[in-house]
Amino acid sequence: MKELVVISGKGGTGKTSIVAAFAALAKNAVLADCDVDAADLHLVLEPKVKQTSDFSGGKQASIVTEKCIGCGKCKELCKFDAINFDGPANDIAAKTFTVDPVSCEGCKVCVEFCPTDAIDLNDSINGQWFISDTRFGTMVHARLGIAEENSGKLVSLIRKETKKIAEEQKKDLIIVDGSPGIGCPVIASITGADLVLIITEPTLSGKHDLERVAELATGFNIPVLVAINKFDINPDMSDQIEKGALERNMKVVGRIRYDKAFTKAQIMKCSVVEYTSSAVSEDIKSLWRNVTYALG
Repeated sequence: MKELVVISGKGGTGKTSIVAAFAALAKNAVLADCDVDAADLHLVLEPKVKQTSDFSGGKQASIVTEKCIGCGKCKELCKFDAINFDGPANDIAAKTFTVDPVSCEGCKVCVEFCPTDAIDLNDSINGQWFISDTRFGTMVHARLGIAEENSGKLVSLIRKETKKIAEEQKKDLIIVDGSPGIGCPVIASITGADLVLIITEPTLSGKHDLERVAELATGFNIPVLVAINKFDINPDMSDQIEKGALERNMKVVGRIRYDKAFTKAQIMKCSVVEYTSSAVSEDIKSLWRNVTYALG
């Protein structure tokens, strides 16, 4: 079983559209959307959710009103200003403390130093993850809550569940839509993968961000390939990107022309290779052949 992870140095390069096209072209794959901060592969693949599970990536404190004596030790020690003196009265104090769930970082200091053991530390629910059916097979995806963190943990969970499903279904390929950038979710997306494909675009920011993510990916000793989307909007920059990739021992295995069919396909909730058989589809099919050859 092989795992292909598609990433990009910045958002908006067409990464998810290309992953959707790969899903249509693959014959025996399980899909994973690891762009949990802004998941959108489902917009094209229209998954039918079979299983929903909560994701807990951390802890959160809560004050037991009946035990609170209103001493204020928790508020004194909290470095995140998560403790408020606005709780209801009890048999001991005329006013008690509460925890702001948005500000609480689950550091446990208040729990350890509360003189009456009036503070509990519970699992916080940071989002949900799903196992779904699509017209191209099973997909594991997720939705991180608003302003929630620990997206790297969620990505690791999605990849773990995807591998389990691939083994159960005896699939020989996992296609992962990774996160853009170079942060924790990207690291969690590519660790242990068999091949990384970076999607870039021929702009100055695209070139710069490609260099950053390429440096990250090559540090994991994973084979890295590059594809240039919308290469024809700036051929000179495309040439510069290809030259820079070769200097880093990365091969450019695809150049995809600009085509409004990408947007039209998204509106129709389908991949571009389903929507049209024009030249842009041939570009993607050629890229897919090169990627599968590199996978072995």
